[in-house]
Amino acid sequence: MDLSSFTVEELLLVAIKSEIESEKIYRETGNRVKNAFLKDRFNFLAGEEKNHESILRKFYKKEFGDKEIIIPEKSSVPLPEVKVNTESDPISEILEQSMKAELAAKEFYEDLAKKFSDAETKNILKILSRMEQEHYNILNTEYENAKLFEDYDEIFPNAHMGA
Repeated sequence: MDLSSFTVEELLLVAIKSEIESEKIYRETGNRVKNAFLKDRFNFLAGEEKNHESILRKFYKKEFGDKEIIIPEKSSVPLPEVKVNTESDPISEILEQSMKAELAAKEFYEDLAKKFSDAETKNILKILSRMEQEHYNILNTEYENAKLFEDYDEIFPNAHMGA
């Protein structure tokens, strides 16, 4: 992902926005599903995204002091969005979109790390990148289940079918 045309400030603000939006999608989806294990996975992911937002806000403060954090309405960086149109959207569609977003976030954090000179920030951004890969892996497991049996959330509300 070419981030050379963006400032560090723009990138941090977009990253914060992305984490806020991801947390919201995971929280809403977790509230929607009936399968207890899938609900736990979405709630776990929502918490992870909230933690990422907190880390990024600290980076912003470190870089820009007391400058107010103003989240852009629209992202200037071309990151995939997860769009949930209705509560009847198949869970597999939400999972597939989320997987694409997690892989893009992984690449984004890898490239954002290159914009910093201090080792601590670089390493934390690399860890965030690896965490996004793990999020992808979690989503992929559930996506494979949903592809096999789209209604497993409805039929097996207390059954765990993934790793």
